[in-house]
Amino acid sequence: MTITYSLHKINNATHFGFSPDDYSRFKFGDEVVAKTFGISLAEGFIQQHLTENPIQQQIVVVSSPYSFIPTATFAMKNYFVFRLNRWLAENGFPVVQETKVHRTITYKEDYGELDAAARMNLIGNDTFHIDKEFLHGKKILFLDDIKITGSHERMIMKMVETYNLSNDIYMLYFAELINKNIHPNIENHLNYHYVKSIFHLEEIIRDEQFFINTRIVKYILSYDFDTFCIFLQNQTSNFIHLLYNMALGNGYHTIEAYQPSLNFINNYLFNKKHKSIQHGD
Repeated sequence: MTITYSLHKINNATHFGFSPDDYSRFKFGDEVVAKTFGISLAEGFIQQHLTENPIQQQIVVVSSPYSFIPTATFAMKNYFVFRLNRWLAENGFPVVQETKVHRTITYKEDYGELDAAARMNLIGNDTFHIDKEFLHGKKILFLDDIKITGSHERMIMKMVETYNLSNDIYMLYFAELINKNIHPNIENHLNYHYVKSIFHLEEIIRDEQFFINTRIVKYILSYDFDTFCIFLQNQTSNFIHLLYNMALGNGYHTIEAYQPSLNFINNYLFNKKHKSIQHGD
């Protein structure tokens, strides 16, 4: 059994049922928005699917696939789980377990601007992996922030078939595009509604509740190099180290388009450390 649930149904290219600025900030690491989205998704799911027919078996929540750097959905997932666990505990059900879908390929293309065929062509080369034995006898909730063409969902279901999973599955989304007359690049309209340039990231990054994710790392590393250099020198040492470590963890140093920016970061950090040693700091 596979059930799809989305909190918001997008049927209009200008009215979404949620703030596009908030969505944009969420996609670039604003954890305050991720909290709001995660809690509202959990409450909608509880009301729609659990209040009348609660799930008796163990629930496993799975965020959208990632390699090393989590996606924006991961931050939303955390608060979804917190809210769902409260309901489960209050009603005497087992609290949530979690696992991960591992992916093997990373790409520099901006997925949100592609049409359905291009998305499937890009993601179709990827491979998803999951721990089948851990999932035995459990209900699986796959979470993602938005469903536009269903390419990610098809890859998840391909993985389900490959591993012969017999679990009941719920595909949960914060939002879903249901009007097929709207071009899939509406996703990019939402992604960049607030973040118009690299400098719009600064308010998000400097907030105490900043959650680094794949989108912000790729966006920064692929930005116009001269502008990137100016931006980087205005950031804290902690953020620069985090950015560099995350990029290496995802193997971005092997992608030619990211190498100039990563080389600049490496030289910047080395020179800063060298100057500190010289001055005895």
